[in-house]
Amino acid sequence: MSEKLEAYLEEISHFLSGREEREEILSEIRSHILEKADQEFGEATEASLDKVIAAYGAARSVADKYLDGRPIIAPAFKRFLFRYTALLFAFHFILTVAAVIFKKSFLMFPIVYVPSMGPFEALFYLPMAFLFDLGVVTLVLYLITQSKKDVKLPWPRFSVDLDEVKTSGRTIGRVIGLVAMTALTGTALYFYIRYQTIFFVNLDFAQHRPIFTPEAGQLYSLILIGLWALSAISLAVKLVTSSPWVDAVEKALSLVLLGLAFRQPFDAALPVHLPEGLVRWINLSLTFTLLVICIFVAVDFIKALVRIGRRRLAK
Repeated sequence: MSEKLEAYLEEISHFLSGREEREEILSEIRSHILEKADQEFGEATEASLDKVIAAYGAARSVADKYLDGRPIIAPAFKRFLFRYTALLFAFHFILTVAAVIFKKSFLMFPIVYVPSMGPFEALFYLPMAFLFDLGVVTLVLYLITQSKKDVKLPWPRFSVDLDEVKTSGRTIGRVIGLVAMTALTGTALYFYIRYQTIFFVNLDFAQHRPIFTPEAGQLYSLILIGLWALSAISLAVKLVTSSPWVDAVEKALSLVLLGLAFRQPFDAALPVHLPEGLVRWINLSLTFTLLVICIFVAVDFIKALVRIGRRRLAK
């Protein structure tokens, strides 16, 4: 047998999956090449096989022809991809919140490991946790598909189908929201340019008193203006496209800005000295408020990722 033919078949095998299916495809290709060499050149010699192999095409192109139309995940299992990912991520999310509150690590080998972290680290950990959970579920469904067994996957009836989340259409409310956010962002930007802050104790701007120190006031003002500006830009873009990437990018950038707010020590941001107990109470209240906002933003970010994934699967 031609060494070049065997090398060619070996190269094709790298692009095929499943041992039985791979051997069947390689056997079929080998027969086609030998038969074509006999028909066109009278016999299957090294020279004739080389010419047939050259005309047969690149190894990857040949493999793609045989794999065309064969899904990585069976259509019957695609609905379960984000169903199971949502359940696994919900469990992951609860452990992450517990790790932040109790400052402890959680290990459930071999699927879940949640290290002890602060609120800022959790903002970046959760999107990565979602991608990890999606990868685990994808791998399991891929292995089930490749086994070619008749498997009935369970699904609790009380669960919510996050994979059926739908985007809202263009409405007059979106236009009104765009006008309102643009006006709010513009007004805030005006006050920031004039006073270097948008946080005041009083409304007498002739003798204004800022709530925070100059450095903290500038930072917090820019973060809030940035969040409003992102919302206005997102609403404007949604008037011309319904792509879930708009929400994904907006929420990801919003999480970064909120994370910057988390990183700032609040006790050093006030221009006056307050009792330690009051500072601790105010700090706890602001941290809780920011954490709740971050949770809602993170949930919207995950929904956008789900919609992106569903569109990719539908293609």
